Amino acid sequence: MSAKLTVRDFFKRFPNDDACLDHVLAVRFGARHACAKCGVETTFHKITGRRAFACAACGDHLYPCAGTIFEDSRTPLTLWFYAIYLFVVTRHGVSGKELERQLGVTYKTAWRMGQQIRKLMQSADGFTMLQGHVELDEAYVGGHRPGKRGRGAAGKTIVMGMKERGGRMVAQTIPNVKTDTLRGEVTASVEPGSAVSTDELISYGLLEGAGFKHGAVKHGAKEYAYYDYRTGETHHTNHVESFWNLFKNSIRSTHIHVSPKYMDRYLAEFTFRSNHREMKNAMFDLLIGAV
Repeated sequence: MSAKLTVRDFFKRFPNDDACLDHVLAVRFGARHACAKCGVETTFHKITGRRAFACAACGDHLYPCAGTIFEDSRTPLTLWFYAIYLFVVTRHGVSGKELERQLGVTYKTAWRMGQQIRKLMQSADGFTMLQGHVELDEAYVGGHRPGKRGRGAAGKTIVMGMKERGGRMVAQTIPNVKTDTLRGEVTASVEPGSAVSTDELISYGLLEGAGFKHGAVKHGAKEYAYYDYRTGETHHTNHVESFWNLFKNSIRSTHIHVSPKYMDRYLAEFTFRSNHREMKNAMFDLLIGAV
């Protein structure tokens, strides 16, 4: 497939369920590998009418979909693959209603498939500590109840984002913006000694004493960036704020509302795309390998 992962390329490569099953085998095990039963490194041949392959040496059966989101699903692999394709190439996410229309399945099936794919995105990215220069910012998402805007707005889910400049983005829900909560999230995700940029929220004052080179931009005073002559760092939170703008706009336009129960899955979906946006093919195979 081309780097752009076009629809034409997708259907050329995955025209039927057998092609999809071959790809699951190749990504998860390799076309040639050691048989779990006889130990011989050999090829495996497709068994007609089943999602299974037979060892060329001993005939033992291998089920590539076992233990994956495909295992007990009656939905054709081509529809699963196309759903994953949509999640990879979209910018604003894919709603359950959109999957229902595109795949021709029931809304219940479409919603479940979407949640399963988001769980894949959540697990496929793995975890590595952020380092170098990291931007931190919290946001408030959703909520139907009327109330004041901004921090403390009624009925909203509090989310926190951390963006390594030139590197990965991570985001998760947090219960509050108290000092102990923010300290725990930052120390668990950011290497000590890293430069950290935040806004002027007083709870972030902990970071200087926690071993970080902390700089705070004063948004309330219309300050959005400044250069710290002590450390040689330029402090701003533009990258993580851009992520929040995309995420919030996508929720409003695509999903309308996201329950706090599933918010972390949607955050994982958007951070996964942010972290791999230049590698559509690799992103697709990474998800298939994580099934």
